[in-house]
Amino acid sequence: MRSLSDTLERLARFRAHRGEHTSQPGRLQDLRDFGSNPGGLTGKVHVPSNLGEHPALVVVLHGCTQTASGYDHSAGWSALADQNGFVVLLPEQDRSNNGNLCFNWFVPGDIRRDQGEARSIRQMIDTVVSKHRIDTSRIFITGLSAGGAMANVMLSTYPEVFAAGAIIAGLPYGVASTVPEAFDRMRGYGLPQIKTLQSKLKAASPHDGPWPLVSVWHGNQDNTVAEANARAIVDQWRGVHGVSSRPDFHEPIGAHSKSVWRSADGREVIEYYSITGMGHGTPIDASLAGENPAPYMLDVGISSTLCSAERWGLLCEGFEPARGESNPAPDRQAAFAQKTKGTDGIQQIIEDALRKAGLMR
Repeated sequence: MRSLSDTLERLARFRAHRGEHTSQPGRLQDLRDFGSNPGGLTGKVHVPSNLGEHPALVVVLHGCTQTASGYDHSAGWSALADQNGFVVLLPEQDRSNNGNLCFNWFVPGDIRRDQGEARSIRQMIDTVVSKHRIDTSRIFITGLSAGGAMANVMLSTYPEVFAAGAIIAGLPYGVASTVPEAFDRMRGYGLPQIKTLQSKLKAASPHDGPWPLVSVWHGNQDNTVAEANARAIVDQWRGVHGVSSRPDFHEPIGAHSKSVWRSADGREVIEYYSITGMGHGTPIDASLAGENPAPYMLDVGISSTLCSAERWGLLCEGFEPARGESNPAPDRQAAFAQKTKGTDGIQQIIEDALRKAGLMR
């Protein structure tokens, strides 16, 4: 029988092969010489030609089996940056660190302040800030799945760096330290109590505020990372923002919904987007130029990229997003089903291999 590492390696190669058509070699430039890089990551950067004197920076973290360029091609961050003049940094996992190209969001040595992958991403940010004279009050981060969990790691361990972040299909900070625990938490099992979640966030750095604004995105049909994790992320961040368990208001967005928590001074400090009918992935709107459906990049008619950029004040005055030929809703759902066909089977193969190896229940 194949070893676990061989199985994961083969699956990773298979997924990478399926995603090759989504990459855009040459659009993103390699980021080099960014420090000691204790996490052994690589990085890419996109710098538009129309930068202002002190542009904003968005850090984008891909999900498992994805690459930086493939994620960007589907989420459209660099295309939006070209139209609005901000810099995009895309850290990238190396297969030698994780055979499935997941950021190691649960490995203790990679998620502590000034250690491992977290430190490598921080060094990349420092390098880009210095080279492109970034406005340090306008640094943002987003990520999907393991990348979403790692975005939460960065927000938790370096809260003074970020103005805001968007966690897509991610997990709370500090809730797992082994592979079996990681899979349990992904299913929503064994998530800590609210006080423990909040204490883990507070202990992650010496910071004492102000805290980043947080947006949480999750599909209500996600069978890979249970939606309970989205609620746990909200609970984790409620403590530092001093808000109650109940949101201040709900807002329908088409078939989807957004819940908002306001701080005592009236600022909207936490948002939770629940995406109706969506499985595991980043919500995109394929009618927008620059956003393209792919595995785990799901055309559900709402763009997390555009909503986040608008929320963070990244859009130029009067900006109107370019649109391609829009698909009617039934066609979108058919395309969504086709793109995600087989995803659960691949996930099941990985989990079966882990069970046989005794690494999960």
